[in-house]
Amino acid sequence: MHRRIIAPGALAAASVLLAIPASAASYSPGAPGIGDPYYPAYGNGGYDVSHYDVRLTYQPATDELEGTATILAKATQDLSRFDLDFLLDVSEVRVNGAKATFATSGQHELEVTPKSPLAKGTPVTVVVRYSGVPSTKSAYGFSTWHRTPDGAVAADEPESAWWWFPSNDHPLDKATYDVSVAVPDGTQAISNGTLQSTSSKLGWTRYNWRENKPQATYLATLALGRFDITTSTSEGGVPVVNAYSKDLGDNDGAARASVERTGELVDWLSGYFGPYPFSSAGGYVPNTTTGFALETQTRVYYSPRQFANGSNTSVVVHELAHQWYGDSVSLKGWKDIWLNEGFARYAQWLWSEHEGEGTTQELADYVYASHPADDAFWTVKPGDPGPDNQFDIAVYDRGALAVQALRNEIGDDAFFAVLKGWPQEHAYGNASVADFQAYAERVSGKSLTALFDTWLFQPSKPVAPTASVAKVSSVPPQPKSWKKIAATNDVHED
Repeated sequence: MHRRIIAPGALAAASVLLAIPASAASYSPGAPGIGDPYYPAYGNGGYDVSHYDVRLTYQPATDELEGTATILAKATQDLSRFDLDFLLDVSEVRVNGAKATFATSGQHELEVTPKSPLAKGTPVTVVVRYSGVPSTKSAYGFSTWHRTPDGAVAADEPESAWWWFPSNDHPLDKATYDVSVAVPDGTQAISNGTLQSTSSKLGWTRYNWRENKPQATYLATLALGRFDITTSTSEGGVPVVNAYSKDLGDNDGAARASVERTGELVDWLSGYFGPYPFSSAGGYVPNTTTGFALETQTRVYYSPRQFANGSNTSVVVHELAHQWYGDSVSLKGWKDIWLNEGFARYAQWLWSEHEGEGTTQELADYVYASHPADDAFWTVKPGDPGPDNQFDIAVYDRGALAVQALRNEIGDDAFFAVLKGWPQEHAYGNASVADFQAYAERVSGKSLTALFDTWLFQPSKPVAPTASVAKVSSVPPQPKSWKKIAATNDVHED
């Protein structure tokens, strides 16, 4: 899942543009990448998407998918051509009603040339008709389309959209979604947000889902199969939709005993992070062979393997914390991953304290003492770990240590004000580690440059952060919650 993609054609394309006379160069192609150094080929330049309408028909027996995606966007430059990130077979593209020419390039680029160039600021409606068997497609040697005995699942990070809808695939370009899927009667289709309606005709049932808040493309999910679906409302008034494959076997009970607590945990997290930011919550557990969980917006993806050793509310807390830290407030670039994982891990530490299984400070002391100074753990910089270490354990555990260090530095009153205020300050937007530091400094009234540099950007073990650690010459006792927390260490590993 640690992708590092190079776009060798970008420089060549730029040099060609320089050779075009100025009179002809007022319209130019959008960049084939959005500009993220971790993943240069991900996302695209030249336009900004506001809404995806994805209408699909899926046959689980053969994994055949047919679709029409309507993309509402605005040109952000004078565009002669633009790219979409996509892998399936395209039969037609229209731009503002007129047929466009299209071609594929690279590993996952769909190049679209509209009949007429698009002026900066112009509203753009793109319609893409497509079909294919997603499980036969791969890019860079991997696939994020997970076949199950009764269907399939689209869920992965930092990408999964390419296998089921064309998109501008980077968290910087968030949009609202309507996802409509027709499946044979007896099969269900689950996606993000709220189920608007269902209809049945001639042996097929269509499910219409809507996510009405901005959503990053990697957080869009699709689950196709036979599920037992439960619905409820949390005490705080949040609608909850959970789903479980009907063939989970021995993991079924533990999965339900964990995920069915979603409403309770959303309400509990709201006490720390502020009001829940979306119209629904929930999770689903399909019968996949993967080992990871993923914070797909409003409808968390859990692998059955997360519950192989019994119930685990800690992993549910982790993924639900992401609904604020990662989903509502999304990263500007993939280097800002600490804003997602450091805080989701710290939420598990807060839950441990709530459950009387180890305080946040005891967990911090244990993690700090468990890694000697020469451990490679300390060479990973959570504030900019690099694409190969984006999901390294240090981003989680050293990342949570940084959160505890911030708490100790600014005191509980300011710390909890930051924890709750940040998701509201940047709700439904994007932010960076630098933005967070500036916000924490504004709320606390303290300069935090040295603290952030020490805990997030130095490839070495910081000086003992607390007196309690300084007095301990060996690793302190393992907190009772540690094994449950450690069981979530593979949340982003296949």
